[in-house]
Amino acid sequence: MAGSRDELNHFFAIPPVVELPPDILGELQSILRLHSISPQELRYKWESYTMKMGTEQTSLDLVTARAFKTDIQETLEREARGKAHVRSVDKRGSYATPRNAAKGRDVFGMIDGLVPATPQPGPTKGASKRKSAFETPSTSKINRSNRMSSPNDGRTDINDVSNMAFANRLNAGEIVHTLNDHLDEFEPPLAPSSNPRVKLTANTDLKRFYYKPMAMHLLEASGVLDDRIDEFKALVQTHHQLEDAAFGDATGQGTSEIIAVGRIVSDALEGKINAASLMLETSRRTGNGRRVPLNIESISYEFFPGQIVAVRGINASGEYFSVNEILEIPLPPASASLPSALDAWNKQLGVEEGQDTASSSLALNVLFASGPYTTDDNLAFEPLHALCDKAETTCADVLFLIGPFLDLEHPLVASGNFELPDDPSIEPDKATLTDAFRLMVGAPLARLARAVPSITIILVPSARDAVNKHVAWPQEPFTKRELGLPKQARVVSNPIALSLNEITVGVTAQDILFDLRREEAVVGRPKESDILARLPSHLIQQRHFSPIFPPVDRAVLPKTGTQEGIATGMPLDVSYFQLGELNVRHDILVTPSALPSFAKVVKGVLVVNPGMLSKRHGAGTYVQMVIHPRNVTDEERERKDPVGHNLFDRARVDIVRI
Repeated sequence: MAGSRDELNHFFAIPPVVELPPDILGELQSILRLHSISPQELRYKWESYTMKMGTEQTSLDLVTARAFKTDIQETLEREARGKAHVRSVDKRGSYATPRNAAKGRDVFGMIDGLVPATPQPGPTKGASKRKSAFETPSTSKINRSNRMSSPNDGRTDINDVSNMAFANRLNAGEIVHTLNDHLDEFEPPLAPSSNPRVKLTANTDLKRFYYKPMAMHLLEASGVLDDRIDEFKALVQTHHQLEDAAFGDATGQGTSEIIAVGRIVSDALEGKINAASLMLETSRRTGNGRRVPLNIESISYEFFPGQIVAVRGINASGEYFSVNEILEIPLPPASASLPSALDAWNKQLGVEEGQDTASSSLALNVLFASGPYTTDDNLAFEPLHALCDKAETTCADVLFLIGPFLDLEHPLVASGNFELPDDPSIEPDKATLTDAFRLMVGAPLARLARAVPSITIILVPSARDAVNKHVAWPQEPFTKRELGLPKQARVVSNPIALSLNEITVGVTAQDILFDLRREEAVVGRPKESDILARLPSHLIQQRHFSPIFPPVDRAVLPKTGTQEGIATGMPLDVSYFQLGELNVRHDILVTPSALPSFAKVVKGVLVVNPGMLSKRHGAGTYVQMVIHPRNVTDEERERKDPVGHNLFDRARVDIVRI
């Protein structure tokens, strides 16, 4: 009991408090006993509970602890009732009589229409519903209908905003969190600039993303996975200055201590990884691709499937590898530029020699937002319109829009049962999802581009986007010509590495932080207690936008608002896994997630989670980043060596409610 008390204090006590009050501690210990879970798993459940209730309003006291306990119990009861219902339905379905027999017709409807005396049955209500689910959305008939009458077909008019939760949102424009609040807020100019203030450069070869999905060969996939292990072995050997003789095969029995590099896997096909199920998978070059169980009793570390680790230890019995130490994997190099290049970028921003670069009038105004961009009850895209208004009033230099846009997990998109705004260029009954994107997403972006001609709009696709035919991750860009996007818009891949002047930015649309949070197994005490800082550090250490392998089963992801309720997940094409590599520590790393939005400096990288612009039934958040020019000293100019960008010191980051 003392051990659980210490662990609960470690996971739940917020500094400077080091011990929880006895009454709260008693409630948490009661939950552990009732449900036979560990304090760490309880911490994960608490984080999910706070996300559901609202992070800003939920603090751990006796009332919330009891409510938390009740919520866990109710969740388990709902799951039990659901399983019982499924079993009862399966049991009834095995012996059910077809409905047609109750109407005096033949049991299976095999002779309907063949015998003249048999009346031809009309379409049933259920059949018409199933048919409508696959119909192409038609253009709006709202002008020919009575606006005051109740809808008779269940369709949602996107022009009717009287009952929308977003229209009644509270605290719009409120700043939830600020990083570097000592820097001034952005002061919009009197008029937008006539020319773009940023030069956009793709640091990724976009042509490589136009591959043919669903054509993966097993030999190619295994070669990609093997190469990743061998590359990390070379990095570890160079960083620690080790000889070739120091490395060995962890699966082979021996009495000498060796260093082995491999991939973390589980010994079971299902279930979350834990300390007892850890195995090390070797490459064909280092261990013929064999696996060996790991004994990690003497270390503290964080593991997840697909993680590449370098372990020092011994396999004396041939049955398991006893780990004595986990070697540090070197971080990728930081972004840097020559002083002359920085001076050129500063001059483009209007910085004169000797001028103070802290002036907000010289700063770049960059907005980051991630989908969904509309609530589940409509396709009005009100949050997107509000964001475009914000970009217009603040004369934004860059607007990052990260998918999904037309979300496959949106109930109306999934059913296909919605109306489009009137447009004379669309023939009735021939509208497509591309037309829907052009009218609902492309139109407000075109209006923004006309109002702020100097803006640069960057669109990153998602695996949940209905208009992106590339179903696998990594994803190719959108087809710009078909979507009605303005010339200021740039369509890029998912993931993408690019530069805004000297600033390097890495963006992925995949919710990798949520997946890591679910799959991560912490052995002992974690080096970083802040989970929102620890999760993105895995991406930087593993040099990859999505280091988990295999991807998380979509059946265990949060339920969606669609009829099926199954999440899209991440369909991974392993043959092109290398397209997700992080070969440099970007100045900015954007990782949209359902976890609480944040802005943190992790290993010299400014990591940002803008949150979702629109939640399923309400408003979300976005990020406004004010980036001041890099001040170059005379000493740096004289040395003429590349200098770090130090963006985490010169960028003010505000997380704002839309």
